[in-house]
Amino acid sequence: MILGASELQVPAIRKAKELGYQIILVDYNKDAVGFALADVKLVVSTLDQEEVYRQALIYQPDIVLTSTSDGPVRTAAYVNEKLGKKPDLSYKDSLCATIKSYMRNRLKEHGVPIPAYYAVQDFKEFQAAVTAIHGSRIVKPADNAGSRGVVSLDGNRDYSEKELCDIYEYSKANSRNGTVMVEEYMTGPEVSVEAITVDGRTTILTITDKFITPPPYFVEIAHSEPSGLDAATQEQIRQVAMAAVAAVGLQNGPSHTEIKVTEEGPKIVELAARLGGDFITSKLVPLSTGVDLVGASVLLATGQEPDLTSKWRKGSAIHFIQGREGVIKDIETDDALSRLEGVVETAFYKKAGDAVHGTKSSNDRLGHIITVGETAKEALEIGKRALAMVRVVYENPPICF
Repeated sequence: MILGASELQVPAIRKAKELGYQIILVDYNKDAVGFALADVKLVVSTLDQEEVYRQALIYQPDIVLTSTSDGPVRTAAYVNEKLGKKPDLSYKDSLCATIKSYMRNRLKEHGVPIPAYYAVQDFKEFQAAVTAIHGSRIVKPADNAGSRGVVSLDGNRDYSEKELCDIYEYSKANSRNGTVMVEEYMTGPEVSVEAITVDGRTTILTITDKFITPPPYFVEIAHSEPSGLDAATQEQIRQVAMAAVAAVGLQNGPSHTEIKVTEEGPKIVELAARLGGDFITSKLVPLSTGVDLVGASVLLATGQEPDLTSKWRKGSAIHFIQGREGVIKDIETDDALSRLEGVVETAFYKKAGDAVHGTKSSNDRLGHIITVGETAKEALEIGKRALAMVRVVYENPPICF
């Protein structure tokens, strides 16, 4: 049983089918692209733990898993535990791997480097937290992903009560459990660590450099690997990532750990006990290392030990296509784009007639371009050239009299 049938889940679905398994797919979207590969299609929310458990009692899957989404990690852990399956991640630990307030508390208990933080339940607590943390701060929902509801507070300006209230309500509206986090704003390069844990032993496949929009929104607009940071810093990153994985109690399965390299050293942004999204795991890792990390995670879930040996060391990158606010009239590409060496894939998420709103969350991105090169720097440069060959044309704004 695989929780989620979106495009990002398809590689795991295909791998499970290659291994000969019948697939029970669960997704609230009846038109989810992965349903075309399902043996059993269940139009059910992946966050509805009791209903997924009820369906699991009917179909008796060998294992319940998810690929690239945080919320279903809890559901999978809950259902596997109720079914008496081997607890690769207990339900209690899954809360620490998916809810930021729980995660911060667990990492603090284990001495893993993290920013100063407060978890707040109402506006009064929010105001107190904003006052308590000096300098710039980050406000974000405790239970969401994809930069939804994330806003920065500039440490060099005073905010009115109304401004703070609007920011609090915006973040809270994007928090499934209603908790809002106020954290120290960390400066420095950001990376993610792509790893897999087998019987409590964690193997790091690669470190990915992340490129993010400036404040007030923090949307990831490009990734590349392997990281260009110096060897000593990368070793510090590895040690912090492995400590975080151990702290949340992951025994078997992939992890995607986001880290900021601050002046005080690497600190955890957040950890996900799942594969990395944004095509990092499904496309960039295989291109840069030759390791099928998606396939490895499926093998591990089905009780087999995967081969995690890197086959090569190349560079890979993804650039996300951004747009401004408006209605798309057309998306044009140069003919040379299809012939540009190193371009692996070009995809568009939006089409003519779609209204777009700038880049405030990952849902606002218009598409992506994936590239490969001998080094990460070369892959990034090819991506930039490819990006320049894409033009988004907008409808003219209405004339008001």
